[in-house]
Amino acid sequence: MTSAVWPWPRVLAHRCGGALAPENTLAGLAAAARSGCRGVEFDVMLAADHVPVLIHDETLERTTNGRGRVADTPWGALSRLDAGGWFDERFAGEPLPSLQDAAARCIELGLAVNLEIKPAAGFETETGQVAARVAVACWRDAALPPLLSSFSESALLAAAGEAPRLPRGLLVEQVPEDWRARCQRVGAVALHAHHDALDAGIVADVRAAGLWLACYTVNDPAHAAELFAWGVDCVITDHPDRVGVR
Repeated sequence: MTSAVWPWPRVLAHRCGGALAPENTLAGLAAAARSGCRGVEFDVMLAADHVPVLIHDETLERTTNGRGRVADTPWGALSRLDAGGWFDERFAGEPLPSLQDAAARCIELGLAVNLEIKPAAGFETETGQVAARVAVACWRDAALPPLLSSFSESALLAAAGEAPRLPRGLLVEQVPEDWRARCQRVGAVALHAHHDALDAGIVADVRAAGLWLACYTVNDPAHAAELFAWGVDCVITDHPDRVGVR
């Protein structure tokens, strides 16, 4: 729990670059930086050989030219896939990045990070452990650590066991009645909720409990301003070039 000022940027680009570039790619990180955004959110899942990779879906078809499950595919094969051509021919050949690749680029570009642990089904503990371990190594000398978030409480608990000093956020869609207990159970410093689940009263309750509050995926600048007025600490957006205060 915390009552300190939110240390990450107030606007984070969703899945690296939002709508500006193919999701969860180094091209997306570059696009976010060019837009003036100072922070990003991205998803991390494990390849078959436990290399942490930036990808959202458990399967490859939507965002790459590959087929099958990420968890069944070794990093060597994943690294050769095209993760950009589906978005626009300008990005054809854009590779899937490893977490190490993405961390290095974020540090180079000066981008703060909300790292969402996105485990494939059945790999919650392993994904939390590996993501946290690699994050500690990659951001060892950084002034601002990544914020680890997940819908999976098992993944967050595993991350806490591996890297207890890295801050954690519990992801939810609707804000459950037991949000306080759930955040306490995983040692979360932040609650991350869908923006439609929030109103001024819920925001006030979460902040009064000493938790930071981030929300996704906010693409209307007027609504972002309203959320900030309610006391939300951070919005995650597909349009970092349009939304909100940096």
